[in-house]
Amino acid sequence: MYTLNQIPSETQIKKYIRSVVFGKNIFCPECRSQKIIRYETRYRCRTCRAKFTLISHTWLKGMKLSWTTFWLILWCWTTQVPVKQAIALSKLSEEAVRRWYDLFRVHIPDNTFILERVIQMDEAYGKGWALLMAKQKGTRRIAHTFIPAKSVQRHQAWQFLQQYVRPRSRLYTDGAMIYRGIEHWWPVRHRKDIHRKFEFTHTSEIEGMFGVFRTFVRRMYHHTTAEKMPEIVREFCFRFSLPEMFQNPRFYLEKSLTLVPFD
Repeated sequence: MYTLNQIPSETQIKKYIRSVVFGKNIFCPECRSQKIIRYETRYRCRTCRAKFTLISHTWLKGMKLSWTTFWLILWCWTTQVPVKQAIALSKLSEEAVRRWYDLFRVHIPDNTFILERVIQMDEAYGKGWALLMAKQKGTRRIAHTFIPAKSVQRHQAWQFLQQYVRPRSRLYTDGAMIYRGIEHWWPVRHRKDIHRKFEFTHTSEIEGMFGVFRTFVRRMYHHTTAEKMPEIVREFCFRFSLPEMFQNPRFYLEKSLTLVPFD
């Protein structure tokens, strides 16, 4: 593995992890007692006698990578280093890199926007799946629904509005049949661009989003499966709406790495 200035030392990484998971003082993940004994790389609670490590009660439990390799892979993912480049940097296998990218992706915290004012909405299609996406005009707020089917039905479109669009917003779509009369299903002021008439003024931002999404998937992952596409769509939307979370691995960990007590 190459040594990069972006990768802290092992001591610094462990300090970061400790701060993110426990804050200022180590405490027992089971009983919250601060009566802790440290031995080598492990801890033991003097109150309930539970044994734990910095990551044993997080989704990183069982990690086999060195701290510096882990940070390198996380840095690659947060900064959108393509899978093939991450393989070359880390000397890990493609299977390992993709597995870690998958793990980081599924632990992106939940975040849902309610769109309002002026909204552009459109749909896109892949091999056996469809995607409904809407964008609040002039902002980074987007919402989406992944549909594991070849087409989008009208009831799915109005259900999307119910979930993500504030009543009495202005909604712009293309002329697809699924949007016809949609203002009678949810209180929006609906207008449409007819693309076959070269009308794109009111849907240009959402049309551009699908192009950006396809470029992201191609550059970052090169190829993917339909099973992983829902989480990749979610990752893309989160990156677009909250880019600050991906500026540094620590920012991502602060939002995603929390204690999960054992049963």
